[in-house]
Amino acid sequence: MKDFGDLLILLGAVAIVVGLVARFGGLSWFGHLPGDLRFGGDNWSVFIPITSMIIVSVVLTVVVNLVARLFR
Repeated sequence: MKDFGDLLILLGAVAIVVGLVARFGGLSWFGHLPGDLRFGGDNWSVFIPITSMIIVSVVLTVVVNLVARLFR
């Protein structure tokens, strides 16, 4: 259980750092990348963040694999 507790502490610290960066404008580019589709009319809008979600997927895959290797 000690390893699981360490993992939770690490994830919490990462969440705090990402939250602080986002809070102070460090991620203002996110969601405005080429490939993030925006459609809209007078009374409607649709946002499809394709490129942003690919980046999130790649980053999370790398992080999960690194954490998995650390706990082996």
